[in-house]
Amino acid sequence: MNKENKKETVCAVVVTYNRKNLLLECLEAIRRQTRPVDGIYIIDNASDDGTPELLKEKGYIPELPPFNISEPYEIEHKISNLVDGNPIKVFYVRMHENTGGAGGFYEGVKRGYERGYDWLWLMDDDVTPHSSCLRELINESEKNILSLLPIRVDLKGEKINWFPFFSKVFLRSWNSNPKKSNTIYFEGFIMHRHLIERVGFPESKFFTVLDDTEYGLRISKVEKVKYVDSAVLVRLLPNSDAQPLYKRYYFFRNLFLLSKLMKIPFLWCSIIVFFQLFFSLLKTLFLEKQKMLAFKILIKSYIDGITGKFGRANF
Repeated sequence: MNKENKKETVCAVVVTYNRKNLLLECLEAIRRQTRPVDGIYIIDNASDDGTPELLKEKGYIPELPPFNISEPYEIEHKISNLVDGNPIKVFYVRMHENTGGAGGFYEGVKRGYERGYDWLWLMDDDVTPHSSCLRELINESEKNILSLLPIRVDLKGEKINWFPFFSKVFLRSWNSNPKKSNTIYFEGFIMHRHLIERVGFPESKFFTVLDDTEYGLRISKVEKVKYVDSAVLVRLLPNSDAQPLYKRYYFFRNLFLLSKLMKIPFLWCSIIVFFQLFFSLLKTLFLEKQKMLAFKILIKSYIDGITGKFGRANF
């Protein structure tokens, strides 16, 4: 495939939930790209912290969405980029409920693809790409690469290396500093629409945790994802090994969905998840303050995974 990247369009897809100030930093960084984006999809997972009010105040949307909605509501507007002042189309989608990061990226990728954008640039609301990030990604794509990742750094400028346990166990090849990867993170990942045509949209059933891992594994069946060392993105929140209890629930539960989608033997997955859960329960016994609640939620994750209860959980 011979792509003329200077003529191709790029749309950023940002998923947000109750982090309006971080979202604003992310959007400002997108508007400062030296290779400007053509569009921005903001997927608001029913935030209740005043996110739409702040977006209206800052000129990203012209009006507030309706208060009571039963399905996603989209508002289209324009805002100028901060490099040459040219307009960027902004599509604000107010979700009728919190669908998690997985549901948000499903919605954003689907809408961006259906609008005909050539490249979709996916990121959470707590990251800021360097001003040259998109330019470096697109320049590398001239080698007929359809999926690329920037290098992530923390606020101190130190490189972040974090890869899910499941990927380490089931991927055939892996190293601590790959140039190409079998999986991705939704923090600056960019993909071409030709790839979406082959792999489809992100899986919304995960709600949160491991959704990006699954999507990367699906993509890797077509081509490995290329890391671009010159493209840098900053994570605004500190990286922590201590996962909140709700994230541990989704991690263990979603391992079963991931194994099913990857066609990994159910018994094998059950045994691996059981031992991971067992060590997590031991850790909970010594470190968790609300021990009984933690035990109940973690056991629920295993039962829900075995019985196939996915989507948003009610604790």
